[in-house]
Formats: sequence, structure tokens, C-alpha cells
Amino acid sequence: MVDSASDSTRVFRIPTDDATAPDLMKSARITDPVISIIKGPQTGNTFEIIDPETSIGRDPANAIFLNDMTVSRTHAKIVRTPFGTTIEDLGSLNGTWVDGAIVTAAPLHDGSTVQIGTFTLVYHERTPERIETGE
Repeated sequence: MVDSASDSTRVFRIPTDDATAPDLMKSARITDPVISIIKGPQTGNTFEIIDPETSIGRDPANAIFLNDMTVSRTHAKIVRTPFGTTIEDLGSLNGTWVDGAIVTAAPLHDGSTVQIGTFTLVYHERTPERIETGE
């Protein structure tokens, strides 16, 4: 005999203070775009994207210094123009990923995720708005 209670679907809710990817920007007021590390050795670091070009890499001379061997010395750059913001891979060994796809160049939008080596970063153009789910 099969217990009907064991066949039913159960819903488990993760407490908001136990999120896998923390909302590091929830209380910040953004004036310039920023990119935040949400996974990797430097989790929690946030970098303002102020200049027209922002370099990313393992070399400390980069504006965004990602200290890990999975990152190339000059890995990528973020380019701001009046038409939008893009990220360009600079011939890195492990590639640059945007929203789950490997790219040579791609536009960045508010909430875009960027993977460089072991780092996962999130790009924000404005202060995130919390969406109420009714729970």
C-alpha cells in the first residue's frame, strides 16, 4: 500500500537570510554603474565603472584586480559609450562569460552576470528594486 502523503509534492522555502547568492547591493544607492563579485575569492567587493574603459585582470595594474590564476593578466575590459556598456574579452585563456554564454564582446544590462575564471560578478546600472512576491 502506498502512502498518499508520500506521493504529494512538498514545497520548501529557503529563508531570505540563507540565500545562495547574497544581495550585496540591496542598500546601496548607485550613481555610476558598478560590478560586484558575488562568487569567488573576493566575494563582496564592488567596483564603480567610472572611466570610458575599465580593465579587468590578474595584473594589479588593472582597475578591477581579480587575484586568481584562472584569470588572465589582461583578461577583459568594460567599455562605456553613449549607446551602452559592453564587455570585451582580450584573448584570455579561460574566456569571458555573460549570462551563461562565452563571448568575445557582449552588451551588459542591469543584472547581467559575468563569469571570469572562478569569479562570478553582477553588473548594476541602478539601485536594484526589491520585488514583493506576496509571501
